[in-house]
Amino acid sequence: MLDVLGEEAAHSLGRLCERPRQDAILSAPSNPGLERIEARFAGDGYDLHRHDTYAIGMTLHGVQTFWYRGQRRYSLPGNIIVLHPDEIHDGGAGTDDGLRYRMLYLEPALALQSLGSRAGSLPFVDDPVFADPSIAATLSAALGNLDEELDELLVDDVVSQLTQGLARHAHQNVKSLGAPALRQTELARDYLEEHALRLVRSDELEAVSGLDRYTLSRHFRALYATSPHRFLLMRRLQRAREMIKAGEPLAGIAVATGFTDQSHLNRQFKKAFGMTPGRWAALIGASPG
Repeated sequence: MLDVLGEEAAHSLGRLCERPRQDAILSAPSNPGLERIEARFAGDGYDLHRHDTYAIGMTLHGVQTFWYRGQRRYSLPGNIIVLHPDEIHDGGAGTDDGLRYRMLYLEPALALQSLGSRAGSLPFVDDPVFADPSIAATLSAALGNLDEELDELLVDDVVSQLTQGLARHAHQNVKSLGAPALRQTELARDYLEEHALRLVRSDELEAVSGLDRYTLSRHFRALYATSPHRFLLMRRLQRAREMIKAGEPLAGIAVATGFTDQSHLNRQFKKAFGMTPGRWAALIGASPG
């Protein structure tokens, strides 16, 4: 049975009731080692083929079916799909109701870099269709908006979380991370606080903390229960709330707090606080210019 978080993650990726009207593949802006798509098919989608990346995704609508490692497989909305690099497979809709899904393609070199010395080989997930709340939440963060490029800190966290999930499902004997590197992670946190209103790159945090980006992501979560990306985003949103309270115009606030534009601020503000900046301003009696 589909668990609740998997269902919520599927809803956050798109309306499950939307039946594909025509076959289409929508590509998102890519990042080094990472590509994202949404695909919609009314019937057969792909003939037998293989690619040299992991394919990790979620079914959003309909029944997703594919031939993989000698068996016909089926995935329902909210299920996670993991295809190993270089494995032959096809894909399409399993019923007349059509199919909609989103998929992330992860280069194996990036997965190995993330796991580092803790793993001697690529994780192989024997069952390609399963439910997993943690992986569903990570995919929701990566695939929720295909119009925007993912920033580096979010990519670091997505890769770190996905590779840990792959290793777990592969029953791979991965060494423990050990005790959190308190001082090094604090240095990264302080740096994010100081530079919260601009784009902070992964190599900056590596230089400040002395940890590689994936190890830092894991230590940061262990200590602060969030990722560096999320921590930085919340600092920006908190600053935006202060500026809204002071009556500054929303368009100017968006630029000053490091968002692309006002609509970008609106989306992130609502995701964090459950309402738009305009409604929040009205409730606190502020009047943005």
